[in-house]
Amino acid sequence: MASYRQPGVVLTDHHFAVPLDHDNPSGERIELYAREVAAARPGGDRLPWLVYLEGGPGNAVRRFTGAQAWLARAVQEYRVLLLDQRGTGRSTPANRQTLPLRGGPAEQAAYLAHFRADAIVRDCENVRRQLTGGAPWTVLGQSFGGFCATHYLSTAPEGLDTVLITGGLPALDAHADDVYRAAYPRIRRKNEAHYARYPQDVERARRIGAHLAEHPAELPDGHRLTPEVFQSLGILLGSGDGSHQLHYLLENAFVRTPAGHELSDAFLAGVRPVLSFAANPLYAVLHEAIYAQGGRPTDWAAERVRAGFPEFDAAGALAGEGPLLFTGETIHPWHFTTDPALRPLRETAELLAARTDWPVLYDTARLAGNTVPVAAAVYHDDMYVDTAHSLATARAVGGLRTWVTDEYEHDGVRASGTRVLDRLIGLARGEV
Repeated sequence: MASYRQPGVVLTDHHFAVPLDHDNPSGERIELYAREVAAARPGGDRLPWLVYLEGGPGNAVRRFTGAQAWLARAVQEYRVLLLDQRGTGRSTPANRQTLPLRGGPAEQAAYLAHFRADAIVRDCENVRRQLTGGAPWTVLGQSFGGFCATHYLSTAPEGLDTVLITGGLPALDAHADDVYRAAYPRIRRKNEAHYARYPQDVERARRIGAHLAEHPAELPDGHRLTPEVFQSLGILLGSGDGSHQLHYLLENAFVRTPAGHELSDAFLAGVRPVLSFAANPLYAVLHEAIYAQGGRPTDWAAERVRAGFPEFDAAGALAGEGPLLFTGETIHPWHFTTDPALRPLRETAELLAARTDWPVLYDTARLAGNTVPVAAAVYHDDMYVDTAHSLATARAVGGLRTWVTDEYEHDGVRASGTRVLDRLIGLARGEV
C-alpha cells in the first residue's frame, strides 16, 4: 500500500480482489480500488471507518485535493474510504475499450448485470471485513450511493454502524416508468426557473436548436450534436450552480464567419464535457437498470414516457413559439448513436433494456424493522430523485430521520462545504 500526503491529510491506496459474481466466489475476480483519507494528526489513522459511495451509476469517486468540502468534516471523526465502485476509476474498468474482451453484446450484457447496487454492497462487505476486522462501519451515500446504502440496510445491516444519505433515498417498488413520469414535471419546473432567471436564454436556446436541426454539428471527438443532444445540457439544471453554467454556455454559442454564423469552437468545447460519456459510460448503459426489479424490462423508459410530455419534443417546440425545454439525466437510444464512447455499446444497452430477470433490490420488511441509525438529506424538488418517492421510503425505514431542505440542489453535500454532512451526523446521533 502506497501512502502520500496532501494538505492536512494522509492518503493510502488500497486494492482489493473481489468475485465478479458473489454467488460464485471461486469464479472470476475483478479488482476494486479505494483511497483511504486520514487526518494528518496523531491518531487520524486509528479512527472508525466511513466508506463513501459516489453517485451515478458508473461514476468514479470524486478526486479531492486535501480536506475539501464534506471531507473536511468527515476526517475529524473518521478514516474515510473513497471507493471506486466496480467498473469505474482505477477499479477494473468497463467501457467501449475493455468490454469487447468479454465477447459480443450478449456476453457484455451478462457481465454488466453484475454491476448494480446489489453487487456493490457485497463488494463493500468484502472490503469491510478486510479493513475493519469485522467491525461495522459508517456509510455515506450520495445520490445512487444512497440507493446502494438503502440496499445495504436491506441485506447486510450487521455491517453498518450508521448510514448517512444525501439526495439518494430511492423508491422501493417503483418501476422505471414511474420514476420518469415523476421526473419530467420536475425537469419542466427547473426549465421554467432557468428561463425566469435568464429570459434571454429562451431565444438563444431556440436559435441553437433551430441551427442544429438544419446543420447537426460534430464535436472534435466525433460526438454528433443534434437538437436532442443539445437538450441534454439540462442535466446541469439539477445542481446548485448549473443554471448559471448553462447560461454562460448559451451566451457564447455563435460566431460570424465568411460562411455566415456558426456555432463557435468555444461553445462546442464547452458542451463536450457536459455531454460526453467517455469518462463514465456505465452511467448511460446502466442508468435505467438501477431501477429494474420484479420481472419487468426497463425498455427505454425515459424515451417511452417522454412521449407523454410533448412539451419536451424538440421539433414541436421549434415549430411553435414556446421555449425549447432541456431534459435532465434521462438516457435515450439516440445517446448510443451520437456519442462515440457509447456507439460500440448500443447492442449491449439494448439487451440490458430488454432484460427481465433483475432481482428485487429492497427488502421492505427488513427495512421496516431497521435498527441502524439512518439520517437522510432530502432536497426539495430535487431534479434527479423524486421528493415524494424519497419521503415515502423514509417513512418505510425504521428509525430513519430526514432533513428536508430547499436551500440546496442535488449536489448539496458538495456545495454546502461541511454543513450537510455535519447536520446528518447530528441527526443520526440524535443531537439535532
